[in-house]
Amino acid sequence: MMAINFLKIVPDIMKRKLRSAQPLRPAPKRRKPVRLDDGKLQMQDIAHLAGVSTSTVSRALNQSSLVNVETRERIAQLARKLKYSINVSASNLRMQRNRTVAVVLPFDSTTRQHVSDPFFVSLLGGLADALTARGYDMLLSRIDADRLDLAGDLAASGRAIGVILIGQWHHHDQLNELAAHHSPMVVWGAQLTNQLYCTIGGDNIAGGMLATEHLLDKRRRRIAFFGDVELPEIGHRFEGYQRALAERKVTAIPELVLQTPFIEGSARAAIDKLLNKTIRFDAIFASSDLLAMEAIGALRERSLRVPDDVAVVGYDDIVLSRYFHPSLTTIRQPVISGGEALVDALLKIVDKKRPKSQILPTELIVRESSR
Repeated sequence: MMAINFLKIVPDIMKRKLRSAQPLRPAPKRRKPVRLDDGKLQMQDIAHLAGVSTSTVSRALNQSSLVNVETRERIAQLARKLKYSINVSASNLRMQRNRTVAVVLPFDSTTRQHVSDPFFVSLLGGLADALTARGYDMLLSRIDADRLDLAGDLAASGRAIGVILIGQWHHHDQLNELAAHHSPMVVWGAQLTNQLYCTIGGDNIAGGMLATEHLLDKRRRRIAFFGDVELPEIGHRFEGYQRALAERKVTAIPELVLQTPFIEGSARAAIDKLLNKTIRFDAIFASSDLLAMEAIGALRERSLRVPDDVAVVGYDDIVLSRYFHPSLTTIRQPVISGGEALVDALLKIVDKKRPKSQILPTELIVRESSR
């Protein structure tokens, strides 16, 4: 009879029971393949393809600094390629975050400048592109040019995180007061003495010099200036005009400086004034392209040829200037880089930083009206 070693069998039985008593681990779930043809691409699918977590994709698409630049760009390129976009409004609502920037275009009851002004349209387009690229919405608003201080209400009420104001108009003091109260604001305009707020704008003094020097190079010596010199940007263009005349030792003629506001008919009235008073002139430097175009029309009505009898230079380089007849020589404003700089400066202010004001380069564009 065979002896049974119970001391050996019992432990073996106990081990098998213990193993069977342990809960079974579920088999790892296989991740569903990414379906790019069903029109329902999810954030986790982007994460799977990029080899990162879903939270990393979320942060990257929201431009979070917690994700390094290389990874952010790689995820952004993948999302663009797959036509994936996040719902910015829903994301902001979940995070209780305001991502709206107010762009304020003052209106003056005298000049009655409209939003449809080609320069404003170009600048607004540059701002819209810059804001969209950074995941922000744009709120367009208008206020009375005599009450620029009201622009601060848009941020104070919580409707926007900050304000981009187009132009200083005649109220530099009101803007300084807003800045003193730490209202998040940046202004498209000229740099002025004792300025407390941040400005971004074209180099208007250099632009005025470029326009005037070009006309002087064309042997024009009696150059009329059209513009409202009380406005800071136009005042700087006029300063450039004066500097160029002085440097070339050309005598400035007060009768050739005409106060010309941005209203329809003002350039025509300036032409009539010069001709009716028989004030000789052989060139016009107009402080905007629209003033220059209206002046050319008025000269034609008087049977004066452009540029043979009178050369004309405008300012802004709106799209129409290259298609006008004759095509318009002008000073190009940096509207695209200006929009980028305005947005970047405002976002720094919102982050409690103090960006420096910037003067951006302007450029002479020579066309038929001054050749």
